[in-house]
Amino acid sequence: MSTTLHGKEAVLAEMGQHPALAALMAELPEALVDARWDRDELTLTVAPGQIVAVGQRMKQAGYLFLEDLTAVDWFPATAPRFQVSYHLLSHARKERIRLRVLLPHDNPKVTTITGVWPSANYYEREVFDLFGIVFEGHPNMRRILMPDEWVGHPLRKDYPVEGYR
Repeated sequence: MSTTLHGKEAVLAEMGQHPALAALMAELPEALVDARWDRDELTLTVAPGQIVAVGQRMKQAGYLFLEDLTAVDWFPATAPRFQVSYHLLSHARKERIRLRVLLPHDNPKVTTITGVWPSANYYEREVFDLFGIVFEGHPNMRRILMPDEWVGHPLRKDYPVEGYR
């Protein structure tokens, strides 16, 4: 059974010696918005404009593998509406870290991380196609699953079940 810690200060007090967290706090303390330690996994909420820099620091800290990138639409429950989650794996440490970026309802955009992890290419295109989140600087930001002429983004909570008519 693991301890659940919520909030940046609580996690920093408990996990301050964690190599990835220590590197991040030493180099980019303003990038960390919030932190959570739950079920033996660290989740760091990152300022949207800092995701590339944080990704680079995590890679330097040994999180070499981008395992997954996905999104959540929290509509109508919370604001900001969208969450983009990056799941990183360190084979050497045998542990995962989740980075998350919270984005607003209007014009959700975040910088691409394909320069850090090229494997993010198709994940970002999928999130764009299904949620309408734009990854600025992406080398090929276009639909990947839905037809090019498709209207809307089907995994948004406000998308009609039967599609637009």
